[in-house]
Amino acid sequence: MLRQFRQVFNAVKTHLRSVERKAGVGGAQVWALSVVSEYPGIGVGQLARRMDIRQSTASNLAKALIERNFLTATRDGPDKRAVQLHLMPAGARALRHAPGPFEGVLPSALRSLDEAALRRLHGDLASLLLLLDTDESAARILLADM
Repeated sequence: MLRQFRQVFNAVKTHLRSVERKAGVGGAQVWALSVVSEYPGIGVGQLARRMDIRQSTASNLAKALIERNFLTATRDGPDKRAVQLHLMPAGARALRHAPGPFEGVLPSALRSLDEAALRRLHGDLASLLLLLDTDESAARILLADM
């Protein structure tokens, strides 16, 4: 069982390294770029929801990508306090070079499991997390940031 967890973590780690080497940005940043590419004009709060992360984490991701000219932020909507994110040519180039899946190998693999397998896995992991007495706030930390 422990070996299986190691295999999962190594698969995630290997994919993240490959993304960074080929795209020049980290896995979480590629995922954010892909979401903005799919939803031009998305706000930071919506980005956080789509990635299932804290808004502050999404804001930090967006800020780093804006500083590198991968994204641009405009305030064109009715609420001038809210920004709309758009992909820049450098961000599009990074996405073209990044190996998929953009959201990462683990979320992609989980999506491909059937409903019964997901229910079993969810229940079994919930039992394991109770035994580990984990901090629930850690659930929204990106794997790339661990």
